Amino acid sequence: MPRESNSTRLHYASHPRRWRDFVYVYPVISRRSKGLSIGINLSRDQACDFDCVYCQVDRAQPPDAGTVSFHILEAELRQLLADPAQIFQDEQLRDVPPDRRNVMDIAFSGDGEPTLSPAFPAAVGLVAEIKAQCRLDNAKIVVLTNAAHLRRATVIQTLAFLDAHNGEIWAKLDAGTQEQFERVNGVHHSLDQIMQNLLVTGRVRPIVIQSLFMRIDGEPPGSGEIAAYVGRLRWLLDGGARFKLVQVYTVARRPAQDRVSRLTAEELESIAEAVRPLGIPVEVYA
Repeated sequence: MPRESNSTRLHYASHPRRWRDFVYVYPVISRRSKGLSIGINLSRDQACDFDCVYCQVDRAQPPDAGTVSFHILEAELRQLLADPAQIFQDEQLRDVPPDRRNVMDIAFSGDGEPTLSPAFPAAVGLVAEIKAQCRLDNAKIVVLTNAAHLRRATVIQTLAFLDAHNGEIWAKLDAGTQEQFERVNGVHHSLDQIMQNLLVTGRVRPIVIQSLFMRIDGEPPGSGEIAAYVGRLRWLLDGGARFKLVQVYTVARRPAQDRVSRLTAEELESIAEAVRPLGIPVEVYA
């Protein structure tokens, strides 16, 4: 399990999606990226078809219903990627250790589901272009997704483009049963449909599974739920899906709902131990 200093943990506990006067682009010191992640928020309209119990988006604030301005997005991205050192001039980031200051990835995340944005395909192309011009060859382009739209034609085409530009798909899977899926992710989608999306996507390229576990109303997920979750991963493997990694983690920042609280490092490690016999790489983030 990664060991972090107290100051670094404080940075992990704050992921504001607004930086200075920027509109779309923001820096994050990310525990799962292991350093500096440049976030892109295409979802200022807060468009998302999940309503996760652990979501940190403040939906009491009025969303921005405007379309994405590529002129502004490009200017912001070029400014940050040309000189990432400027980020650490901010008082709250000055004590970030040197080994966490490299640009590890450019991540489509933000206030909603990025694959729902009409701007998603063009924005991915823009990021790939600017990343190459800034010679950030080792930085990934990461798409954090709820996996509900991975089989849309435009998304399939965009992911194929990403395959040639150091792209990586971080797809959500927080439950093993339909009941827990609805409880955690707040939707009435079919978990079986989500699994089909993951299967089709994982057959084409290795994917990262991001799994957030927590207490809800004081109760952690039970042993039967964890067994069902491991069974879902086994089903994907048996169907030919490939994995780069399974991320097992818990809430790092205060969720919008007070009924959610953290699991302990020991509880997370127990979940990871249940996954490891499958032969999938697993990392724990407590």
